[in-house]
Amino acid sequence: MNDFLDNLWSDFDAMLAEHWIIWVFGIVFLVMLLHFIAGRFFAKALKRAEKTKVVWDDAVIFGISGPIELGIWVFGINFAALITARLTELEWISTIGTINRVAVVLLLSWTALRFIKRAEVNMTAEGYLEKPMDITTAKALGNLIKTSIVITASLVVLQTLGFSISGVLAFGGIGGIAVGFAARDLLANFFGALTIYLDKPFAVGDWIRSPDKSVEGTVEDIGWRRCVIRTFDKRPLYVPNSAFNTISVENPSRMSNRRINETIGVRYSDAEKLGDIVAAVKQMLKEHEDIDNDQITMVNFNSFAPSSLDFFIYTFTKTTDWAEYHQVKQDVLFRIENIIRDNGAEIAFPTSTVYTPDLERGGAQEG
Repeated sequence: MNDFLDNLWSDFDAMLAEHWIIWVFGIVFLVMLLHFIAGRFFAKALKRAEKTKVVWDDAVIFGISGPIELGIWVFGINFAALITARLTELEWISTIGTINRVAVVLLLSWTALRFIKRAEVNMTAEGYLEKPMDITTAKALGNLIKTSIVITASLVVLQTLGFSISGVLAFGGIGGIAVGFAARDLLANFFGALTIYLDKPFAVGDWIRSPDKSVEGTVEDIGWRRCVIRTFDKRPLYVPNSAFNTISVENPSRMSNRRINETIGVRYSDAEKLGDIVAAVKQMLKEHEDIDNDQITMVNFNSFAPSSLDFFIYTFTKTTDWAEYHQVKQDVLFRIENIIRDNGAEIAFPTSTVYTPDLERGGAQEG
């Protein structure tokens, strides 16, 4: 029986050796066909999974689709190369086996990275979770897991290629001191990123500014080395994370209200009407639907200005939206103008009054 199987395998090898180019072509064609089928299948599966509100289904499909499609080509080409090496007696069979083991590690790592990337997007989007995860927290956790995967995959690949892991780790311990001195700014930025992730003074999408530095704009990205801030003239500003350990940062996005603080003057000739005006303005603010009366509201006569009797208003809007705030402020100022006019007074503007004594008539006559 064994002799029969040996003869059968020898005959099969002889047939392959005679037509090996055709076999290799057939394998490549089969790889192309499988790649096409897999691409169509995953595209339809991903579209169907995206219609659901489950975090993990489309993340899993997105994670495995690319690596499987690439893996079909990698292992198909390697199989064709293995047949070629066997039939042509080339000495690369062991190399192909090593390449396959490295490919498995890299493809699995890529799968995990793609899965984490898609899950991070789903967990911060509306509709997937009852309360979406904070973008900054999700990004920090995602980056931490991705870094762990990359380091682990790198060590496994080195071991597969024949390098000693203990030697690599020992070199990392000894070289870490030198690297620490050479890359102290990089490490400072890394720990600055940890501070941002832990303390959360701001998040992606927040409007921040610093009174210490010329930093103001909307946070677009928080990386391990720098933050990207889009200024109000739409220019990107790249700030090293270490800078946030030494400067104070104001986060207007987290304000509870916006303030209206204005000074308005009426004419001196309308002094007897000023009390009624102040009282009417205070009542108007108390009844205004967009003014937060749980906060302090003040309307008081303030000063005798050179050309006017000034009173000020100090109050807070319910909204913190910049555009909506200006609409509310405009409405308040229009109502104040109407109150002043309804009381028969006018808003003052800079004027000068010149008093001249009566000139005595007569005087020297011309000779």
